[in-house]
Amino acid sequence: MSEQKSLLVELGTEELPVKALPGLAQAFFDGVIAALEKRGIGFERGDAKPLYTPRRLAVLLPAVDVEQPEQKSEVLGPYLNIALDANGAPTKALEGFAAKAGIDWTALERTTGGKGERFVHRAVKPGAKTADLLADIVREALAGMPIPKPMRWGDHDYAFARPVHWLVLLLGKDVVEADVLGVKSDRMSRGHRFEHDKPVWIGNPGDYVDALRGARVLVDADARRARIVDEVQKAAAKAGGSARITDDNLEQVVCLTEWPAAVLCSFESAFLAVPQEALIETMEINQKFFPVLSDGGKLTEHFIGIVNIESQNVDEVRKGYERVIRPRFSDAKFFFDEDLKQGLASMGDGLKTVTYQAKLGSVADKVARVAALAETIASQVGADPAQARRAAELAKNDLQSRMVNEFPELQGIAGRHYALAAGEPKEIALAIDEAYQPRFAGDDIALSPLGKVLAIAERLDTLAGGFAAGLKPTGNKDPFALRRNALGLARTVIESAFDLDMKKMIYKAVERLPENVQPHADRNTETMGLDLFDFIIDRLRGYYADKGVPANHFNAVSALYGVGAEAPPTGQGMDVGGASAPTARLPGSLYDFDRRIDAIGTFAALPEADALAAANKRIGNILKKADIAIPHAIDRALLTDPAESALAEAVEAVIGETDEALHHHDYVTVLNHLARLRPQVDAFFDSVMVNADDPAVRANRLALLKRLADRFRAVAAIEHLSG
Repeated sequence: MSEQKSLLVELGTEELPVKALPGLAQAFFDGVIAALEKRGIGFERGDAKPLYTPRRLAVLLPAVDVEQPEQKSEVLGPYLNIALDANGAPTKALEGFAAKAGIDWTALERTTGGKGERFVHRAVKPGAKTADLLADIVREALAGMPIPKPMRWGDHDYAFARPVHWLVLLLGKDVVEADVLGVKSDRMSRGHRFEHDKPVWIGNPGDYVDALRGARVLVDADARRARIVDEVQKAAAKAGGSARITDDNLEQVVCLTEWPAAVLCSFESAFLAVPQEALIETMEINQKFFPVLSDGGKLTEHFIGIVNIESQNVDEVRKGYERVIRPRFSDAKFFFDEDLKQGLASMGDGLKTVTYQAKLGSVADKVARVAALAETIASQVGADPAQARRAAELAKNDLQSRMVNEFPELQGIAGRHYALAAGEPKEIALAIDEAYQPRFAGDDIALSPLGKVLAIAERLDTLAGGFAAGLKPTGNKDPFALRRNALGLARTVIESAFDLDMKKMIYKAVERLPENVQPHADRNTETMGLDLFDFIIDRLRGYYADKGVPANHFNAVSALYGVGAEAPPTGQGMDVGGASAPTARLPGSLYDFDRRIDAIGTFAALPEADALAAANKRIGNILKKADIAIPHAIDRALLTDPAESALAEAVEAVIGETDEALHHHDYVTVLNHLARLRPQVDAFFDSVMVNADDPAVRANRLALLKRLADRFRAVAAIEHLSG
């Protein structure tokens, strides 16, 4: 086993870009690891991870081989018929190959290839010293980093994310000589810019973290993160509240500091009259402060700033933080007060002059369409239609407010405050805010019934308009965020358990669009609607995958939906309530889709599932190849084999037993009953020849199989569960 030593690479720079810093550190770490592996240099990773601060990127590995293993090479040469002439003497081809290898041709070995015997040069040479390779390893790692806009400095051609000032490169206790980005390697790191502005001696890599800690630098981002959280929580407790710590704000502060310390600050309580979301937005986004909340989650007049230094005059730091935030708060209060004077209802007048989309009219036009849809949806899900219309009519008005113009992230939130101030019912005010939910991946859907209605109506119109105007996403282009809107719509419907026929709702949304984008003869409303419905279903593929639903479960249900599908009569599923009812296509209920997914998950866990899925696949293939008309009913007089009689009796019994369950969408019960048919199905295929010579018998057996397949497909295409 090769001798091993610890390795430290530290690249010191000017302050690196905050949001890119974790990614840069990970890329540098991964690049060094990959370069070691590429050269066959063994190492122990242990619990090593990227180490970084705003001024440095570092890789610290506990054990790295001090040299490569022996390097074996094999170079194939010419085949014998080319390498040797008729007398067995070497040709110029062989002599050239031997000369290139640096040996006499008689020292070459032979091997057998695809076209016969050929010459080969095999060599073994000692591995290189790791120290001799480290400079190239570091350069290779740096060259592979994702830096969109590298900077140049000085009078050379080097480029990096920021100018480089020092390089520590240690293998064990020894400095490895290297010149990287114009900087020569050393063992001297740098301490905190203000707390310890002097070189820091690193005796060996194992001393690195503690040596920098002594120089007021926490090079481990996890240690800085823990220190920030602890300091912020303690400061908030002193103010009698709790700190609001979001992941994004915390990560940015981690990447801005090397030795963080918390400072408790405050502002005038008069500012609390402003919607707290605006104040929080200012504190977190603009200043990277941590707001302090009361036990009830309300914003208090306290906030916490993080200073990158242990200040000897905390009061002056506090005053500075309070001074910098006051003008922003004053602006927010001015905007809020002026908006209150105007009133939410009157803000809507300006929407008539704001273009939503060239083909789809103004924002006011969109509001009118959404209001009509919201009224219709509300009547179907038990919400108040009048309130739904009113909420939709007000929902976009805050886009004309001074507050939203300054803080675009407050769309809906500002509207809620202005609606309450105007005396609108709290249900309407809340719906104006919740209409935007889910705002981002992982966000909750709207909680209130009215908010859910608005969220659905808003997205329906956006999707229908986008498809009609030719804005369907292609590749990475999705200017109207139709993919996100489709998933938000589907999530809201499913997670709210709204049994809406989404196909019909899409048709209603399409019909309300401007005439210039209405479908024409070559593309009717139904075709466009089904295209959009398929688009929504496709968004659910990732949604269920994230929930752990196997792809074949999703395919088993989605196979029943598609372009050209026709909905059965209202209140019916497939093949419900009649022995001769033909198989119908499913209506467009996303909630019903979800229930089928759940049922398939339950069914797939049964011991009978695999065999029945395989049988269903076999039945499907048999029915596809049928060259005669298949009757809807089974003629019992034509049942000649005991196994087919037993299956026919069992199938008819199950259909009778499951009609009621199917009518009430109790798909688990339906599949549980069908699972009991496995013995009869197995016996049928063991002893019955489906394609009998007698056409009548053959048609009757096909009818039996179709009856069975139709009842399964009343829930899902379970053949997709079969490999």
